[in-house]
Amino acid sequence: MKFEFGKITAIVALVATFGTGATAQDYPYRDITTAVVWGAGGGTDTVNRMIMAEMEKHLPVSINVTNQTGGVAGSNGMVYVMNQPDDGYTLVGLSESNVTAAVQGGWDQKFDYWYPFIVGGSPDLISVPADSPYQTLQDLVDAAKAAPGTIPAAAGGAGSIHHLNLLAIQSGADATFKFVPYKGSAPGQEAAIAGEVALVVTSLAEQAALIEGGQLRPLAMLTPETAEIAGMTVPSAFDIYDGLDAHLPLKQAIGFAVHNSASDNVKAILTEAFDKAMAGDTVKEWAMANNYDIGGQSGADAQALFSKLEATFAYTLKNLGSTTVDPMSLGIMKP
Repeated sequence: MKFEFGKITAIVALVATFGTGATAQDYPYRDITTAVVWGAGGGTDTVNRMIMAEMEKHLPVSINVTNQTGGVAGSNGMVYVMNQPDDGYTLVGLSESNVTAAVQGGWDQKFDYWYPFIVGGSPDLISVPADSPYQTLQDLVDAAKAAPGTIPAAAGGAGSIHHLNLLAIQSGADATFKFVPYKGSAPGQEAAIAGEVALVVTSLAEQAALIEGGQLRPLAMLTPETAEIAGMTVPSAFDIYDGLDAHLPLKQAIGFAVHNSASDNVKAILTEAFDKAMAGDTVKEWAMANNYDIGGQSGADAQALFSKLEATFAYTLKNLGSTTVDPMSLGIMKP
């Protein structure tokens, strides 16, 4: 009986040990999924696939990147991740364009719902298909003024930074285009090349290969600075139209986020992997080769930046008559 009692005691202790280990394993002990809210091939998707591959090098698990597109300003993907446990195993790949989801009725949360990480961004520009009859931005604007609301324009999804930049150039140039929403930058650019739309507003990083390949022709940067690409200087729209600084520039902030309610340990582990990845040569070389500016903010710093973007974008949309929800009712104060 003594032997049997001792044997039973040992088994119970062993089971207890395994049980404790199974429930208290250190994060992360299984693969992580990042759900990107914009389409495959676009800037947010490309940046997330790059940074997740680098972060994997500093974690004991893999990070799988998927796409959850649709909704208003990427709201489908954000709602999907919001409904997952806040245990750090489902991240959301997002950008500055998602801060307008609430004022456009896509969801009912302020952006501080997230604990974000910012990789960087690329400036926007307006381009046309290579065989377009519009040789300059002035040509395009003149045509839009002659036939308001008839010239189709792609600029990502409704409420994206590209859409906001299109609205801003319309306001600054006193012209109206026919906005055609797409599920991300890549589909919009493909539509321009196919002749479905007459112009496209996306980032330099997203358009670079198409410009260099002779499929798109850039007309103007939507920043105060010019840009050099494919042996040409792309002029600044600011040099063409006065008063654009009232609406532009609106800058990208691409990255990912975890629930703000996630544990401090989860946030710390992700931050350490992110910081190590951002400090590596691979990210720096990739950014330089792909026309991106490096960010590197996370946590409170990134939240402060997104909060400013949220307020700026929300009231820009409101002033342009493109909101369905009053920013003030969401607690978003004027910048």
